[in-house]
Amino acid sequence: MTSSSHAKFDPDRAREYGEQARIALAGYDACHELCACILSAALTGRKERHVLVVGAGGTAGEIITTARLEPGWRFVAVDPSKPMLALAQSEVNAAGIADRVTFVREEVSALPREPRYDAAFMIGVLHHIPESRDKARLLADIACRLVAGGSLVLAGNCRSYDSEPLLQAAWANRWHLHGASEDDVETKLARIKAGAVPPESEKAVAALLAEAGFSQPKSFFASLFWAAWHTRREI
Repeated sequence: MTSSSHAKFDPDRAREYGEQARIALAGYDACHELCACILSAALTGRKERHVLVVGAGGTAGEIITTARLEPGWRFVAVDPSKPMLALAQSEVNAAGIADRVTFVREEVSALPREPRYDAAFMIGVLHHIPESRDKARLLADIACRLVAGGSLVLAGNCRSYDSEPLLQAAWANRWHLHGASEDDVETKLARIKAGAVPPESEKAVAALLAEAGFSQPKSFFASLFWAAWHTRREI
């Protein structure tokens, strides 16, 4: 995330993040588990790996699941939001893996500009960055910190919310199922749409990745507006 986009994740939003994220994204935990499984499958052949986790604040689901699959891997978890990073740190501590995770309250651009990571996760971040040029810059910042051929697992919303009325109505019904009133749902959707600008399509995501030096992404998960992909830094 950028310094301008992370400010909305205040302490109140951090406290409700886990519950609300699991309503907003049907299959939230399954997506994080699959992200871990894909990365583990992509990085075979060595027991020790170093993984960059971009926008790591939140439930730390990708870190915890991957750490369970790969006991030799270590993680650098980066997020400029103090409340969200604190939430992730508490989850990591509870999982008993704190000795394998380094937390950095910064943007990716603040890290040393050298290819020291075998892979990266970026889940639920790209659509919170309003400008396409800033999305591209963040992806480029990740690419130059990956080894040649290093993997990126990317996930997030990837189409304009108003472009798909049926999906948006189904999305609203997710909150109805969990007890939200009509007014509550309208408020939640308005807040989401005011604070997030997804890429227009999966094709647009692929174009951003190509510009940053990544290969054609392979999609492996989808849920309404959300999708997840695996790609590699091209040699």
